Amino acid sequence: MTHVSERSGAGSSPSGADGDRQPWTAGAGRPARKRSVSYKDAGVSIEAGDRAVELLKSKVKQTRRPEVMGDLGGFAGLFRLDTSKYKHPILASSTDGVGTKLVIAQQMNIHDTVGIDLVAMVVDDLVACGAEPLFLLDYIATGEVVPDKVAEIGAGIADGCRYAGCALLGGETAEHPGVLRPDEYDVSATGVGVVEESEILSSERVEVGDVVIAMRSSGLHSNGYSLVRHVLLGAGRMRLDVVIDDFGRQRTLGEELLTPTKIYAQDCLKLIAEADVRALAHVTGGGIPGNLVRILPEHVDAVVNRSTWKPQPIFDLIQSKGRIEDPEMEATFNMGVGMFAIVSAEDADRALATLTGRGVDAWQVGEIIEGTGEVRMVGQHTRG
Repeated sequence: MTHVSERSGAGSSPSGADGDRQPWTAGAGRPARKRSVSYKDAGVSIEAGDRAVELLKSKVKQTRRPEVMGDLGGFAGLFRLDTSKYKHPILASSTDGVGTKLVIAQQMNIHDTVGIDLVAMVVDDLVACGAEPLFLLDYIATGEVVPDKVAEIGAGIADGCRYAGCALLGGETAEHPGVLRPDEYDVSATGVGVVEESEILSSERVEVGDVVIAMRSSGLHSNGYSLVRHVLLGAGRMRLDVVIDDFGRQRTLGEELLTPTKIYAQDCLKLIAEADVRALAHVTGGGIPGNLVRILPEHVDAVVNRSTWKPQPIFDLIQSKGRIEDPEMEATFNMGVGMFAIVSAEDADRALATLTGRGVDAWQVGEIIEGTGEVRMVGQHTRG
């Protein structure tokens, strides 16, 4: 703790009553302290941070894997990687955040779902190269640490880790008074996974004649929210508590916007084990064409047939309210597809059966043909 004291005027000197100089001692010449200033006075409560960690411990324990060493509270998270399971293990890493979807969560005062979004953004990037997510480290920055709120955010992160099969190995909660408002926060995370070198998924595996399989998203996921807020809440002047009939189940706009991102990690790992998977594409910023193109070699194109699926109503609402052209929608949002798998034609049926058996809504959306490394969007979505 730092103590700051007021000082006397410039004329003060460490002299005795008779004017003789006295031996110097710490604090000599200073008046009695009027007030001690603490870190808490500056807006940082260590006690609140400690309380938030205590509230989270039981949730974090639920994510524990056998490789995790020690408990929370150390200077670093320790993970004993069993290298005997691999010939040439390759570590994969990914860092991401949730973006301005957090603004919706803060406006609605609902904080236990954005952690799932955070994990999804990280682990599904890891699995896209074939890596099994091992552990995740989170970072929460807030204007004021309110233990119950931080615990809600952390509980969502822990839930996401459980769904992904990775350990929440540690993290940091930082209080930033004067930088963020007391009710504001931001989150980010870094994940680490492992994959056998010979089994890394990449564009090098993709061949003409392969089949493209789509896996349905749960909604917007965590991308495009700046445009969403501009179109619906800004220009559209819609309220988050308004019930939208097209959403069903008396669902409000806010509830729809906060729908957690689907986590595909375990489904994709199972798919890799059961079928000849060439590559995976996680659909995030850049939409379908911007992400699918990342796994295409230069000598092929991916044909994606829009007529094979119907996007969720939220996409129609955004497009109609904002008068947004189709190319802009497809370059910004996932349009109902959160993950693509490119598989060999021989294993297409097996791949679909594997995903369906795990409760994943999946379908054949297109194929790989000769080309120049582009994504060709054909057909039209069904409406109504």
